[in-house]
Amino acid sequence: MVFPDRLCFPFAFDPALLARDLAALADVAWYNHVAKLNYDGRWDVIALRAAAGETHPARLIVAPPGATVFADTPHLARCPYFREVLASFKCPLRAARVMRLAAGSVIKTHFDPEAGIEDGQARLHIPILTNPDVDFRLNDVRVNMAPGSVWYLRFSDPHAVANRGTTDRVHLVIDADANDWLMGFFAAADRSRSALTTL
Repeated sequence: MVFPDRLCFPFAFDPALLARDLAALADVAWYNHVAKLNYDGRWDVIALRAAAGETHPARLIVAPPGATVFADTPHLARCPYFREVLASFKCPLRAARVMRLAAGSVIKTHFDPEAGIEDGQARLHIPILTNPDVDFRLNDVRVNMAPGSVWYLRFSDPHAVANRGTTDRVHLVIDADANDWLMGFFAAADRSRSALTTL
């Protein structure tokens, strides 16, 4: 099977309900992303699932190496639709968080080791708030993601984001382990691609 560097899943979630649950976290403190050399401006996170037993904010948003057991954080209890979204994925979930890139901020080109489906896991993005001036690049090709859509992106490849708009961009980001259910979407995409090349 040839794995793509991006895949839009054939289902989506309700943008209004996603935004409602995000608003329920309005009084929660966002934590600055720990990779400070990778961005200019403000890029911050609220953890919804994290390595079990973790309490330090940095380890809540980036799972420590070797972590195998993950649990919901108290913030997720306030977000019924986020819980429904996570439950709809029929594969083991690791970390989950909402990530905000403030207006005028930039995530510099970088890559995340072992963050591809080839490594047995998938990082999934579900946009909650965005704007037309968000420029997300993967392998230097733009990816336009609508609110509520579900995307796999191979973050072990070079990627960058510039929010040139006047509003913040917020995504629900999920790290999932690959199983037969998840791999089925990649297999279907591979079959479709193969069928098109034989026409």
